[in-house]
Amino acid sequence: MANTEDLFKKVIAHAKEYGFVFQSSEIYDGLSAVYDYAQNGSELKKNIRDYWWKSMVQMHENIVGIDSAIFMHPTVWKASGHVDAFNDPMIDNKDSKKRYRADVLIEDYISKLESKIEKEVTKAAKRFGDSFDKAQFLETNPRVIANRDKIEKIKSVLYPAMDNDDMAAIKSLIENAGIVCPISGSKNWTEVRQFNLMFSTQMGSTAEGANEIFLRPETAQGIFVNYLNVQKTGRMKIPFGIAQTGKAFRNEIVARQFIFRMREFEQMEMQFFVRPGEEMKWYDYWKEQRMNWHTSLGIPADKFRFHDHEKLAHYANAAADIEFKFPMGFKELEGIHSRTDFDLSAHEEHSGKKLRYHDPEINESYVPYVVETSIGLDRMFLAILSNSYTEEQIEEGNTRVVMKLPPVLAPYKAAIFPLTKKDGLPEKGREIMEKLKMDYMCFYEEKDAIGKRYRRHDAIGTPYCVTVDHQTLEDNTVTIRERDSMKQERISIDEISGVISQRLKG
Repeated sequence: MANTEDLFKKVIAHAKEYGFVFQSSEIYDGLSAVYDYAQNGSELKKNIRDYWWKSMVQMHENIVGIDSAIFMHPTVWKASGHVDAFNDPMIDNKDSKKRYRADVLIEDYISKLESKIEKEVTKAAKRFGDSFDKAQFLETNPRVIANRDKIEKIKSVLYPAMDNDDMAAIKSLIENAGIVCPISGSKNWTEVRQFNLMFSTQMGSTAEGANEIFLRPETAQGIFVNYLNVQKTGRMKIPFGIAQTGKAFRNEIVARQFIFRMREFEQMEMQFFVRPGEEMKWYDYWKEQRMNWHTSLGIPADKFRFHDHEKLAHYANAAADIEFKFPMGFKELEGIHSRTDFDLSAHEEHSGKKLRYHDPEINESYVPYVVETSIGLDRMFLAILSNSYTEEQIEEGNTRVVMKLPPVLAPYKAAIFPLTKKDGLPEKGREIMEKLKMDYMCFYEEKDAIGKRYRRHDAIGTPYCVTVDHQTLEDNTVTIRERDSMKQERISIDEISGVISQRLKG
């Protein structure tokens, strides 16, 4: 396939053409950074959510799930820090009239410097072959040392400036690095300003008596304010977790890259409550568990990497991202954070209610520490979609587009095709469909030549196509075709369900 930019365009076009993702309100020219999941996309999204829920809740006896409301008491967001600190530093280019996140511009510049270092290493490795000592090269090469020094100097200014809301220092970094607008190529920047990302609305019967409330910018706070209710009613013992999936809303000033960054999105989060002092043990445990979950889907391990945070959020004492190699490069997919007791202590203070846990093993009461795993469902959807999109050369120079989705996530598990619309084949096909659809999402289709039907379901990602022909009426066998290999074999109708089941377990 050509370059990654071409791949991303093809994935986006494929998502629309084959009913995965539509632009929201498209007949009205759409709404920026808001998307609708279409018939196949909604199934794929549901299957990702179910796979996460099963591994997180069903497979762990000490983790339970909740579904908290999108609207919450406004003081929740004061306690959490979102009212005062949930801001992005934004900067405008006066020539292009485009707005950017100032910290992202600087981090992209750092990434370019890191790429220069990687190129130097690659060139040297080719030049010296087996005798190449990477560690020594990184310590001694003048160009590498100069770029590393640049990176460290930038970080030493950027992170304290972000912590201290020093917008002037961030602006100076952009100017001193000579960062240009990607659109206009100019350095004609405005001052850097903070923008709060929460959507607000009014709750009340009249505008005069209304109270300002917020659409939640994350799902975690719904877990924290319910932690004691769940612990008591579920008789949970520490360590235990509470999981939740649901919509969150952020007024992203710069929303781009298809469904990677949206204003309305879905999170899958789990907060794990632990004894103070044991949080790092559980932090390391969940880092490993979450990486195992991602690779369990059959996606190559080299598509993932950990990125440990140097700049920590105000609530964290350790944080790492699992990054995925999207078509636009390695980007954050999931975060694992050790949140300390920040959230529960803040809610104790603002609510005046005790949120302590009495630990019978040590006969002490304390505010638990929390380890969080938080993954964007939409980003996971995009990761699955972009990893699965494949163009293959087949017989006679033809190309097929196949979505090599993990079978357990595929919208349809099987498609049933009568070879013709007559001679009793549709009736037999319907009989098979009725038998399978109680257990699996299946698709029944009579229209078009069998080859066209195969191609359509390759593009949707259906793992199996089952063809009913005249021999079926004689011996109750069908032809089952496997998506990735295109291998066909003859099996009994009674075996179809078992073949699908085995593939899903695999």
